[in-house]
Amino acid sequence: MPPIKGYALFMTLARSLPDSAAEWWILLGVVALYALSRWFLAWRQARRDGDRHPVRAAFAEEEPGEGNAAPATGGFTSYRQFLGFVTAAVVVSLVVALTEAGLRVVLLCTIVPALVLALAYLDFRIARSARARP
Repeated sequence: MPPIKGYALFMTLARSLPDSAAEWWILLGVVALYALSRWFLAWRQARRDGDRHPVRAAFAEEEPGEGNAAPATGGFTSYRQFLGFVTAAVVVSLVVALTEAGLRVVLLCTIVPALVLALAYLDFRIARSARARP
């Protein structure tokens, strides 16, 4: 059976950790983008709700409390989070498999931040609806 186009690329991408400093900065940038967008959404919601200290409310959003339930699907608290994560992974995998060189870089630089922001918004919405339940 001849090798599938892109198979070697997936095996190259499947190794453990980034090798270069640039790859580490990209990885850290994605994590920072997620954290900042989650914090910004919580801060904006606290301001809309009229909280006297929206910054404190935004940082206190993720503190464990009585209302936090155990994760329902692995580490995810809902099937929406799980499906959002899987969809994002499939989209990134398709872009990597179906594009080459400069187009791949351009698409990943535009699609990955959009997917990270969408997942942060989804997580924020789920946390907000969990807080609203009695």
